[in-house]
Amino acid sequence: MALIPGFFGGRRSNIFDPLSLDIWDPFEGSPFGSAVAGGARETTAFANARIDWRETPEAHVFKADLPGLRKEEVKVEVEDGRVLQISGERSREKEEKEGDKWHRMERSSGGFLRRFRLPENARMDQIKAAMENGVLTVTVPKEEEKKPEVKSIDISG
Repeated sequence: MALIPGFFGGRRSNIFDPLSLDIWDPFEGSPFGSAVAGGARETTAFANARIDWRETPEAHVFKADLPGLRKEEVKVEVEDGRVLQISGERSREKEEKEGDKWHRMERSSGGFLRRFRLPENARMDQIKAAMENGVLTVTVPKEEEKKPEVKSIDISG
C-alpha cells in the first residue's frame, strides 16, 4: 500500500486516509506550466447546493446551506408560473500576493442552480425568502384547503 503514493508521485496530506492522495502533476515546476492548474486543483463542486424541502400544513419550506455567500450573491425567482428557481455563484478569492504559494485549494467556487416545480396549492404571490448565518430559507405559503361544505338535508316522511 505504501508503494502506491510513491508510484504516482503524489503526497498524502493524511497517511491514514487512503483518499487524501494529492494529484501528481508531471509538469509542476517546469517551464511549460502545470497540467492541472485550473482543472482538478480548483474545486468547482459547488454546482449542487443541497436543499431541503419540507411541507407543513401552512407552507412549503425550502432550506439551503450556502456558507460564505451573501444575500446579494443569491437569486430566488419564479419562472414559468410554478417553478421555483434558486441560484447563485461563489467567486474564487483573488488574494494572491507576491511570493505566496498555494498548497491546497479545497473550498468550492462556481455557480449553482436548482429548480423545483411547485404544487397547485402554492401561493405564488406570497413567497418570502430570508438568509441568516449562511442558510437560505424560502417559504411558499399554501392556499387554505377549502373544506367541502356539508349541507344537512331533512328527511321527510
